[in-house]
Amino acid sequence: MRRFIGRQHELGVLRGVLDQVRAAMGAGGAPGQCVLIRGRRRVGKSSLVEEFLRQAEVPAVFYTAAGQSAEQELAELVEAVAGSTLPGGELFVEEAPGQWNAAFRLLAEVLPDDAPSVVVMDEVPYLMNRVDAFEGMLQRAWDRQLSRKPVLLLLIGSDLSMMEALNDYARPFHQRGREMVVGPLNPADIADMLGLPPAAAFDAALVTGGLPLICREWGAGQGMWDFLRTSLESPVSALLVSAERSLAAEFPPQAMGREVLRAIGSGERTFTNIARAAGGIAHTTLSRATELLIEKGVVAAELPVSMRPSKERRYRVADPYLRFWLAFVEPHMAEIERMRGDLTLERIRERWTAWRGRAVEPLVREALARLLPDGDLPAAPVIGGYWTRGNDVEIDLVGADREPVAKRLLFLGSIKWLERSPFDAHDLAALHRHRAALTDDPVPLVAVSRSGVKCQGLTATYGPDELVAAWRRPG
Repeated sequence: MRRFIGRQHELGVLRGVLDQVRAAMGAGGAPGQCVLIRGRRRVGKSSLVEEFLRQAEVPAVFYTAAGQSAEQELAELVEAVAGSTLPGGELFVEEAPGQWNAAFRLLAEVLPDDAPSVVVMDEVPYLMNRVDAFEGMLQRAWDRQLSRKPVLLLLIGSDLSMMEALNDYARPFHQRGREMVVGPLNPADIADMLGLPPAAAFDAALVTGGLPLICREWGAGQGMWDFLRTSLESPVSALLVSAERSLAAEFPPQAMGREVLRAIGSGERTFTNIARAAGGIAHTTLSRATELLIEKGVVAAELPVSMRPSKERRYRVADPYLRFWLAFVEPHMAEIERMRGDLTLERIRERWTAWRGRAVEPLVREALARLLPDGDLPAAPVIGGYWTRGNDVEIDLVGADREPVAKRLLFLGSIKWLERSPFDAHDLAALHRHRAALTDDPVPLVAVSRSGVKCQGLTATYGPDELVAAWRRPG
């Protein structure tokens, strides 16, 4: 069994909150603590909490909602508590609470008074949807009973907007819990988990999106093309099925959001082109669909960063794995299902370099945001890009003091992510031309290259090793 990799920061946060519960015992007041954990589906939230419980070794119950009726969900909670390590959990079977209010009161009774415990409620948005007044009942139970016990309550959910709403000012549970966002495994975690060098770890991050379920099917030290070949040959591989399952849970098949997402995933980035690719839908319909996708964190909408306002908004699929799946897998699922994944693999080979060159940009920007300041460049509150309507000027990296309209540009840079072509004098000359189109100031120039730099005149240069190291920095 592969060991648990990464998430040390998140585990440390949870251990710290449990320590606060432990320290507050006997000190008066309410020792209970609550954490709201959110993140996209299949990103490993539940596995993180399972690992935390394994390390914590305290009495705990882990309950997962399943989108059933309120009565069925309550029955599942009773069964989970009865089979948990909470002392007195068998009382749930004997008492058989028939209402959620009664279940919360009984849960508080079985929680120990003299030792910390943990209560986990997974897929909370299902309960918010199916159980009438769930948030109000939870708030009352927390204020009156649960928080008075030395308990850590973990509320987990994959619907990002609903989990954010749970802590909203106008909602009953406002400010009862602190928030934790669980993202995908980062390139450093992936390098450690799969035994890959930094450049290959970035490729793996773009294919798997850092989703643990997919990474677990990637053999240690295995090359990307071998992994893709194996995954495309199996109709039940995580690479093939994870995206469809996630989308089915968030968007019904008839939802226009699916068509819009498919258009963006195919490579369309502007509003007009997305509307055309989605079948010529009306702009009002497209606006609603894109707003939903952005609200759910599936799509990112970005403006160019410069010292002048711009309306040239561009859209991209925020999750690298979903972006890969929409571009290469979903359009050709029929041929994969008839065991011709070899055709799909060749199609990926043909388009991989060009697709990767743009797909890696958000990861590079995040790495630089983590890496800076260093000896060459200052910290940048914003690291984005710049483009014009006709794409005659495109700058991959724009470090600035704010976005989208900056008061000060801190650096400009180019990303060249090719195996056998280093950043050279021709690339530097192009970067100089694009800087001149954006500003007259001698803003520092930066190059990020997969295979090195062969020119002078840059303020800073970065490669895969430095970028992966950004995720290994403490804090």
